[in-house]
Amino acid sequence: MIYPFSLQHIGILVGLLLIATHGYALAVPAPTKKFLHTLPRSRFWGTVFLAISAVWAFWLVCTIDLGEFAKLRNLLTIAVPVAAVLTWMFVDEFLAVRSLGILALLAAEPLLEAAFLRPEASRLILVTLAYVWILAGLFLVGMPYIMRDLTAWVIGSQRRYQLGAVLGAACGAVILACAIALW
Repeated sequence: MIYPFSLQHIGILVGLLLIATHGYALAVPAPTKKFLHTLPRSRFWGTVFLAISAVWAFWLVCTIDLGEFAKLRNLLTIAVPVAAVLTWMFVDEFLAVRSLGILALLAAEPLLEAAFLRPEASRLILVTLAYVWILAGLFLVGMPYIMRDLTAWVIGSQRRYQLGAVLGAACGAVILACAIALW
């Protein structure tokens, strides 16, 4: 096990995070829409997401069992920061979206690990969310313009925006309720 989190801890954290972010989007729609509109090309948020992803990946390379690739640990501890810096320097187009995709890929693993070999059927809610994050992360890294188009479509209609925020908050509430009551 890489992460020392239980299914309940992960469920509470993810549930609260979804409720907080989507609740904020419902409570303060104008600044949230502006943020979502500018996020794909934001150099600042690209730097923030890339730095978090790079630190997380560096920590993983330094701490996990690499198996037959253990002899490459020293090379990887150099390669991860170098790749992060080179990405920051030369990937100008949609850096925030690509970095968010990497972060989504990294964030899915603790969810899957916490749910691994658990008997509760309700854990599949968290597993499904993890696989949605993985799929979204792959698309965000490979085709980042999709996020720009999708956010423009969502914020283009008040009804779609509110529906997305309500569904996200409801998903968080279900996960939080399962974490407290069942896990």
